Amino acid sequence: MSWGMELLLDCQGCDLAVARDRKALAAYVRELVAAIDMRPFGEPRIEHFATHDPDKAGYSLVQFIETSSIVAHFVDRSGDAYIDIFSCKPFDDRVAIEVTQRSFRPRAIKALFVERDATAKSFEVATTPSVP
Repeated sequence: MSWGMELLLDCQGCDLAVARDRKALAAYVRELVAAIDMRPFGEPRIEHFATHDPDKAGYSLVQFIETSSIVAHFVDRSGDAYIDIFSCKPFDDRVAIEVTQRSFRPRAIKALFVERDATAKSFEVATTPSVP
């Protein structure tokens, strides 16, 4: 049995009007939290970041939930979105994807579902070479 689950969504070419709108992002995360039967802890934090780099600039969102968090970044220029949903309470990943598709209308979504379990018998640590 896993300790938790994480859904990683890479969304290509979302509706720019939505991805660039703080109120729309807040509405999305509220709908998502309700749809996957989670309990929000406080209000979502939504801030605009990386304005020094037009290829990365956009809103970042953090919504704590009683069982962990939802974190996302939306790129102003491309409309791409990177959304991570992590919870130790099970949730329906298909529902999360449906809410995301309906809210942002991306051209494509790449989804990765991960079961988290630090006590698994086989545990490998991935390392990356240092950059000089």
